[in-house]
Amino acid sequence: MTLIAKPLRLSTVDNQFEAAFQARLHWAADTDAAIEQRVADILADVQKRGDAAVLEYTARFDGLSAPNMAALELTQADFKAAFDAIPVAQREALQFAAARVRMYHEAQKKASGESWSYRDEYGTLLGQKVTPLDRVGIYVPGGKAAYPSSLLMNAIPAHVAGVQEIIMVVPTPVRGSVATGGTGEQAASSQGERNVLVLAAAYVAGVTRAFTIGGAQAVAALAYGTTTVPKVDKITGPGNAYVASAKKRVFGTVGIDMIAGPSEILVLADGTTPPDWVAMDLFSQAEHDELAQSILLCPDAAYIDAVQAAIDRLLPEMPRAEIIAKSLNDRGALIHTCSMEEACAISNRIAPEHLEVSSQDPHRWEPLLVHAGAIFLGAFTSESLGDYCAGPNHVLPTSGTARFSSPLGVYDFQKRSSLIEVSEAGAQVLGPIAAELAYGEGLQGHARAAEMRLK
Repeated sequence: MTLIAKPLRLSTVDNQFEAAFQARLHWAADTDAAIEQRVADILADVQKRGDAAVLEYTARFDGLSAPNMAALELTQADFKAAFDAIPVAQREALQFAAARVRMYHEAQKKASGESWSYRDEYGTLLGQKVTPLDRVGIYVPGGKAAYPSSLLMNAIPAHVAGVQEIIMVVPTPVRGSVATGGTGEQAASSQGERNVLVLAAAYVAGVTRAFTIGGAQAVAALAYGTTTVPKVDKITGPGNAYVASAKKRVFGTVGIDMIAGPSEILVLADGTTPPDWVAMDLFSQAEHDELAQSILLCPDAAYIDAVQAAIDRLLPEMPRAEIIAKSLNDRGALIHTCSMEEACAISNRIAPEHLEVSSQDPHRWEPLLVHAGAIFLGAFTSESLGDYCAGPNHVLPTSGTARFSSPLGVYDFQKRSSLIEVSEAGAQVLGPIAAELAYGEGLQGHARAAEMRLK
């Protein structure tokens, strides 16, 4: 059967553009009620029974039976053995990527993650103290869905921030396991699939401890703590619907990074980039998931035709052609705009996860772009470089949340405490003001506490 990928063709001058545009952007993030209930049951059970519940769910959902949690814990020796076992090219690629990710996040820490203070004219000290979280948990998909790059992007900024303990959970499901209430992932080993590249990345990134558990039960173990799995302060990392639901439910007990939707790419093109490059960039997100979204905005109709021709020609070469075709047919769009300025305005409305400015002069357009998870400037800056080794974090806000959210960073693994040291002279100035406002709010205790410091 010949696969056809025809993203919706739109033009901003059409009368029906707005309705069709909004319909194409729409994505329902509602979680299935059955999943929500199952997750709630799992969280409550792990909170009550701890390790015993985690062992039971790991056996039920991943098909991985273990006599105790010690059998599910990975060691530093496991990480080193995995690192030594992978090909030299993969070892060097991991180390190169890790070095660039670390370099970027070190610069980020210097720019925004340091403590500071000053004294005002009354001698009062005011400032901010920045301290790292004590312990974080990182969820890493396992089995077939192995993402060593995601491990680097989560663990390295935590290290740079100064986090002392990084606890990794990674499911290792057995082939044919039920996997309906936990990870939903399949593996290729009767012993449970331990992805060697993920373990090697754990070695490079400096993971402290790791457990071969996944799904809602892993999130629960990290959030509440068990006899074996330590309770963490924050949980980061991607997962399926069960993991996302569990992270939402434990938020407040622990912090979380974000609830991510399907992958997205938006390409702003002026028609000067080879059409094949842009077609492949659209594929790079479409191949993730049938729900992923790939959109092209361009003022050159002939160029859009050329990109569609490239899609038609290149699609049969892709191993994940069926996923790409469904993604492009159901959620993709090729939009003809009146100008690059209009394209930038539409991009800001979408607030995409990944935004490529594929133009001869990307810096002309960058100031107009205010809502995006990451902005990739110029024809040679493919989104895939950002996914693996450019340096900035690839954990990005999706589904329009770039309007108010930021990429994962060093700041996600730190917290800030205000510093206030009021001098005697400062108390004479601030005290009457505080007292006046406190009396106005009917809080006499506040007012009198300030007044007692007055001469």
